[in-house]
Amino acid sequence: MDWSLLKCARSGHITYAPDEPALRDRLHVPTPAGEAWRCLRCGTYVHGEPHGRGPADHAPLVARGRELRDELIMRFFALERVIRGLLIIAAAYGVWRFSANRGSIQHVFEKDIPLLRPLAHQVGWDLDHSRIIEEIRHVFTLKSETLTWFAVGLLVYAVIELVEAVGLWLGKRWGEYFAVVATSFGLPIEIYELTDRITAVRIGALVINVGLVLYLIISKRLFGVRGGKEAFEAHRRGESLMEVEQAAVTPHAEAAG
Repeated sequence: MDWSLLKCARSGHITYAPDEPALRDRLHVPTPAGEAWRCLRCGTYVHGEPHGRGPADHAPLVARGRELRDELIMRFFALERVIRGLLIIAAAYGVWRFSANRGSIQHVFEKDIPLLRPLAHQVGWDLDHSRIIEEIRHVFTLKSETLTWFAVGLLVYAVIELVEAVGLWLGKRWGEYFAVVATSFGLPIEIYELTDRITAVRIGALVINVGLVLYLIISKRLFGVRGGKEAFEAHRRGESLMEVEQAAVTPHAEAAG
């Protein structure tokens, strides 16, 4: 898949007219329909006036190719963080509502338990010694302050998830660092949960989070990996169409000199 063409089809082309004559000639062609300029993203010629003019080093640094694919992957992770954050907010609201109406909920729960006994007996479920029932009854004994702080903790966790989502969606480097640090802190808890009970949801969450941490560190060269930020920025500039064309012009200029 040509990610550059796909992006241009969705967002439009980006053209630029550099002041340097030799470089300008490589990005511009006259046609019977008028002048055409090469798109800095997909490389195709686009009729009409360029979107910008000036020195070549002032040209916008446009994401292309693999970088656009990475952007799509980052937005997938950002969307997953948004969904998770909203679910955690819903859970925090549920805990708060439970704390405010615990007495009535407990009354209904204890009243309806006997109604479940015939069904539980048929499926071989011993309600009197059920761990789930014991955990629910334990929750009823928690102090209101404990439940309130638990709801606050969930809200803080949700905010962290949403901040991660914003940083990843916008492709900000601070967001990538924030996502790696925040996600890494949660990995030991997720591994501990698997030692208690293995479920598809827990395994999936762990795989996604480990994949995100490794992907960000390696592909974005975080924490000095693979040359760090300087190498990452140099790679981005080296992939830009303007840099490629400048590299092609330089040998000819030197030969002419």
